[in-house]
Amino acid sequence: MTIPEIFEQRGEAEFREGEKRVIARILATQAPVVLATGGGAFMNADTRARVRELGISVWLKAEPDVLMRRVRKRSNRPLLQTADPEGTLRAMLAQREPVYALADLTIQSRDEPHEVIVGDIVAALERHLGLAVGGVAAP
Repeated sequence: MTIPEIFEQRGEAEFREGEKRVIARILATQAPVVLATGGGAFMNADTRARVRELGISVWLKAEPDVLMRRVRKRSNRPLLQTADPEGTLRAMLAQREPVYALADLTIQSRDEPHEVIVGDIVAALERHLGLAVGGVAAP
């Protein structure tokens, strides 16, 4: 089923419960993994605790206009299927941003090539972990 179908047939609560289980299972694997979740996943306290226990969380923070340009490209965002998607997005951000701010790292996402943002993330991870950055020990 697609995400919109799950929302329509089973509701958001059941979707979020399944999302929580899948994330926990992926995080429990022994192999290093990059797990990109949707914006609602980190809102779950159990998921945040699991991520904190087993990984490093990165908030890719973007301005509302950047997010709207991105989400307009797809119609699979059930929570934005409203008469005023931009107003809905802004209200969701107002509610979610204080929780997102609990992430270990915050990276400003912007309209740049993916490689640029990935480079920002790698550099922030190196600093966070105290690894050498550019051949010099991180402070």
